[in-house]
Amino acid sequence: MNTPLFISNSILIKATPSRVWEVLILPEETQKYMFGCRTVSDWQPGSALLWEATWEGRDMVFVKGIIQEIIPQQKLVYSVFDPNNQTMEDIPENYLWVTYELSQAEGGTWLRVQQGDYSKVADGARRYQESNAGGEGWNPILIQIKAQAEAS
Repeated sequence: MNTPLFISNSILIKATPSRVWEVLILPEETQKYMFGCRTVSDWQPGSALLWEATWEGRDMVFVKGIIQEIIPQQKLVYSVFDPNNQTMEDIPENYLWVTYELSQAEGGTWLRVQQGDYSKVADGARRYQESNAGGEGWNPILIQIKAQAEAS
């Protein structure tokens, strides 16, 4: 049995949960912090979630998944897979899970992010190392989310 392997990060954002939620799901917001990718979804459990961007003059899907759970302004759980990966089979067993949890705090909102379980997917050790480069995990993205949410 493999030891579970997750990336977990959190940050305190001086903004309301509703503002943080907007930054997490609105395409015009995600495009600013997620490498130019905008979200495409109807935000219902079981629905597709696509991360699209324009590359070389055409729209491409860079990450795809399915929404598992959504509680507006509190929790979002979805799967992720790179559909452009030519070496990995596009099957549910190769998808990772991302969980955002928001909680009201004195002075703002705690945003916690967890991604994994890398021990259960194909090429998990390499994927973990790439996603957790330098031990930073989601921190660079969380810093950008914080800046966006606090700026408005």
